[in-house]
Amino acid sequence: MNPYLKADELTRRQFLSNAAKTYLGVHLFPMLGSSLASAAPTETAAKGGTAKNVIYLFMNGGMSHVDTFDPKPKKKDVMGKTEAIPSKVDDLMVGHYLPKTAAVMDQVCVINSMNSTQGAHEEGSYIMHTSYPMRGTIQHPSLGSWVMKLGGRIHSELPGFVAVDSSAEGTSGGFMGAKYSAALIGSPTAGLQDSTRASGVSPEDFERRLSLADKLNRDFHGKYANADVKAYEELYREAIALMNSKDLKVFDIGQESPATRELYGSGRFAQGCLLARRLVENGVKFVEVQLGGWDTHYDNFAGVEGRCKEFDQAYAALITDLAKSGKLKDTLVVVATEFGRSPEIQANHRDGRDHHPGAFSCLLAGGGIKGGIKHGLTDASGNKVKEGLVSVQDFNATIAYALGLPTDLVIMSPSKRPFQIADKGKPVTTIFV
Repeated sequence: MNPYLKADELTRRQFLSNAAKTYLGVHLFPMLGSSLASAAPTETAAKGGTAKNVIYLFMNGGMSHVDTFDPKPKKKDVMGKTEAIPSKVDDLMVGHYLPKTAAVMDQVCVINSMNSTQGAHEEGSYIMHTSYPMRGTIQHPSLGSWVMKLGGRIHSELPGFVAVDSSAEGTSGGFMGAKYSAALIGSPTAGLQDSTRASGVSPEDFERRLSLADKLNRDFHGKYANADVKAYEELYREAIALMNSKDLKVFDIGQESPATRELYGSGRFAQGCLLARRLVENGVKFVEVQLGGWDTHYDNFAGVEGRCKEFDQAYAALITDLAKSGKLKDTLVVVATEFGRSPEIQANHRDGRDHHPGAFSCLLAGGGIKGGIKHGLTDASGNKVKEGLVSVQDFNATIAYALGLPTDLVIMSPSKRPFQIADKGKPVTTIFV
């Protein structure tokens, strides 16, 4: 690998993007990431669940487990204003802010024994997305990038990895390269931005500029046979193919019926979940949708109530919709967060809760997962994991297992260091049908 590539990477990306915009009238490079290093070939997948796709819902800020999926009804000092309500499953209770979710818990497995080594937001989000602690010397690929690398794309023209309301840093291809980074979408109602020919560029001009670009590429490659340059050309080709694809309409949720849009709700997260369902139905392998605002240091109960209003209807609609169409068997729906919130209520912070990586909850549904169960147990206050501890790496290994991906396959980075999809994590196989 070119030792100077990393230092010049941002400049190169900006140059290519600006060149495409100026000369072709487009600026769509949805798969661009932070590096162009290539990874090793894939190997035979391991036996696992039935998932072909993943919808990964990330609760950014640290979702309070005791106010949502691990309530402690006998501990008023822990629960505060939150009440525990029964769900469709006798043994599963949830916070009272989640009445619609309670009705679909028969499809859901709650992992109540999550544990992370990272208690700060950036570090916690990074390890959840990549399975590795942050290092200044390397950018690790995100989970979606690993899934696309090991599992391959389903649709030849649509991106294999799409992220809605997520950051480029959290969805980067890392050392695997730009090809494996997510196509980023801001507003889910706006579709895939910059995916059409600019209005000021005629079809004839566009084709002429493409021909000119092809000639320049051929001349350049004749002089500089470089794998990194070739990777950019591949991205360029994919961007052009995507622009011309008849399947771009899958990004338009306006094509959904009013009844379906009402089922999900009108919020940004709700529309993101609806878009995610459309994308996986049409061959996108991994879709992340983010819901922020869970950082409830101050006024926890008002904050949790507000976030749950965004989450509750959309999540219940997504599970119901996928189950009704039969797609839930093929789709693993993940709810993840970087850590939980402290069982102790901070009165001096208007009843806030602090970061709590020692114990928290995540959800899995579909993709061969048993519904209506919980795995693991915390103590009486939700402070520590009492049984069935699941590390971040174990959780990500379980996602890989659901997809039938090899969790023990080693891929070498450009610096010749070995990495696996979930580091040394082991899948929780007992939660599968």
